[in-house]
Amino acid sequence: MPQDIPEREARLAAELQADVTVEHVADVYAEAFVGAASRADQVDALIDELDSLLTDVLLPHPDLERILASALVSHDEKLEVLDRVLAGRASPLLLNFLKVLSRHGRLDLLRAVYRKAHDRYDRLRGRVRVRLTTPVAIDAALAGRIAEDLRGLAAGEPVLEQVIDPTLIGGAVVQIGDTVYDASIAAQLKILRQQMMDRSAHEIQSGRDRFRYPAGN
Repeated sequence: MPQDIPEREARLAAELQADVTVEHVADVYAEAFVGAASRADQVDALIDELDSLLTDVLLPHPDLERILASALVSHDEKLEVLDRVLAGRASPLLLNFLKVLSRHGRLDLLRAVYRKAHDRYDRLRGRVRVRLTTPVAIDAALAGRIAEDLRGLAAGEPVLEQVIDPTLIGGAVVQIGDTVYDASIAAQLKILRQQMMDRSAHEIQSGRDRFRYPAGN
């Protein structure tokens, strides 16, 4: 490791690389899951099942999630747990998918796979996730109007994810993919301040040009 790279920055870089790798691996499994569901013409049903697995099974029973994610629990033991908890309740496709994750030691990525599967499902249905950050909560009617206004910008059906940030002076910040559209008052003030500074600099320079002595005098 180069000596000029501080240890903390190097550690953060390693963690970032690990996160990128996790997201990539999760996306590969999500693609396989959505692909299998699509071929079986069960995409909607299986996404609903995946939602139910997290909200109705894993969230109320965190110990179960820890067992499935643990590297100390063998694959065979995890298969027994999956069959005992989900056999007869989950569809064969979902149960088999979970067993594939277990066989490859990737059940710890289940939540990341869930997110990536939803991303692919949204794209399949022409939906675009939009993060809307506001200083206070907005009601459903206003959220609906904003979503409608963003339809053209999002090039699809906007799916709003609302985030509250009390540090915003007002307005809203919209993020679509990697693009951020900042319509907050704070951002507008920053732009206005920069424009005033630019105009002042221009006027000062113009004044200097007017009082400049002719060449040779």
